[in-house]
Amino acid sequence: MGDLGYIAPEIILLIGGLFIFCLDLAYDPGVGKKSGLSYMALSALFLTAALVAAVLQLNISDPEAGPKVAFSMMTIDNFGSFIKVTIFSGMVLTTIAGGRYMNRRSGNQGEFWTFFLMVSLAMSIAVSANNLVLVYLAIEFLSITSYMLAGFLRDNRRSNEAGLKYFLYGSIASAVMLYGISLLYGATGSLYLHDIAAAFSEMLGESTEVSGLAFAALPAMLLILAGLGFKASLAPFYQWAPDTYDGSPTPVATYLSTASKAAAFAVLARFFVVAMASFEVNWVPVLAAFSIITMTMGNLAALRQNSVKRMIAYSSVAQAGYILMGLVAVTSSSPSAMDGLNGVLLYLFAYLFTNVGAFLVVMALEETVDSTHISAYRGLIKRAPWLAVMFTIFLLSLTGIPLTGGFFGKFYVFGAAIQRQYFWLAGIGAINAGIAAFYYLRVVREMFFTQEGEGEALDVPMALQTSLLICTIATLWIGVYPSAVLEWVSNASGQLLSVVP
Repeated sequence: MGDLGYIAPEIILLIGGLFIFCLDLAYDPGVGKKSGLSYMALSALFLTAALVAAVLQLNISDPEAGPKVAFSMMTIDNFGSFIKVTIFSGMVLTTIAGGRYMNRRSGNQGEFWTFFLMVSLAMSIAVSANNLVLVYLAIEFLSITSYMLAGFLRDNRRSNEAGLKYFLYGSIASAVMLYGISLLYGATGSLYLHDIAAAFSEMLGESTEVSGLAFAALPAMLLILAGLGFKASLAPFYQWAPDTYDGSPTPVATYLSTASKAAAFAVLARFFVVAMASFEVNWVPVLAAFSIITMTMGNLAALRQNSVKRMIAYSSVAQAGYILMGLVAVTSSSPSAMDGLNGVLLYLFAYLFTNVGAFLVVMALEETVDSTHISAYRGLIKRAPWLAVMFTIFLLSLTGIPLTGGFFGKFYVFGAAIQRQYFWLAGIGAINAGIAAFYYLRVVREMFFTQEGEGEALDVPMALQTSLLICTIATLWIGVYPSAVLEWVSNASGQLLSVVP
């Protein structure tokens, strides 16, 4: 397989985006008003093709020969391919469920679906990039397309506000990250992750004291963490997230809280585990502090929310703190099955289906009763029993209740922290999980035990029902039968950890 074959998912998405763009340019307004259905179907088709290509890539990397490299700047390994499968799965589900939502609210469907495929392309490039310039370009590509999608409903003031706030915070985060990259280049003379790792390893030798040019790595790490932490919505860089998720079109908020977050954590993992391996003793306590602050601030803010959509937005901030626990506990010499990184991958995979499902329930209520307030969920068990049951499953999974995917995600990141004897970190995480249970179960109480008249039965589109069913099955499947996913994530994490200098 040549270099072009290694980047097949990216080529498929690029062709798809350009094809829809050209179709939209060639459209004759005299034919009639566009429905956007054909663009949505094409987007789903190209995303599914990219998903299949990513699944096939999971088997092309020979563990003995190591990962493949495309055009010297992209590493094609099981780690990156697994993250791509996660991202594309979320984007396919969002396309199927959210197509009608967007097509009804905007007359610029061609532009929207072009941007949607391009943002998928940006995430795919970012998770495989092994060069910091390509990482920066991919993150910028992802950010710029996301700004436009967040503010895509031009006649909606809240959507415009969401896009503007995202843009203002993102511009600063990008500049900060770029400055950190320049420091690393100045200190090592290279932009490749493995070359940076080798240069710092040679500078430090057997010494644990950071001095000379190696000292530049410390501020560089913090600056790059700030830039990537913005994309992952880590505290204190999360201020954009609640307003952006709440004001954006719900399909956009869905991928921002799941697929985009997965891409950010993939880049974080590659950067710290590979390039900064020599400074593990320095970055572990920093990431632990960020983990604690993120999960605590996210949960405490979510407690006060009456908008379910905004509550899930703050919840996604807290979830980022739990995921970061796994990165804190990463080790390549663990005798057990918990190396920290496989916990991160398992959590991201389970979280994607859980959170996509939760946002799709919010979308269903928006479509039918045009409200995200918690009062709209009162007596949902009578108006749409299946919707109430599915939402309960998603909320229980976010809480970490057994027999759900969220439980095993938390089990593996908490287990990795305990294995590394970070008992204090696991303890704080457990306290935060208890806090989160309060606001999740508050919604369950409204759906099952608070009545407000009979109300009308909800008419949920079939495409949305299908995506919800897939998310529910996946959430329960991971919780009941996790062994298949555990094998995938262990292979993916093991391949990345095996090449750590």
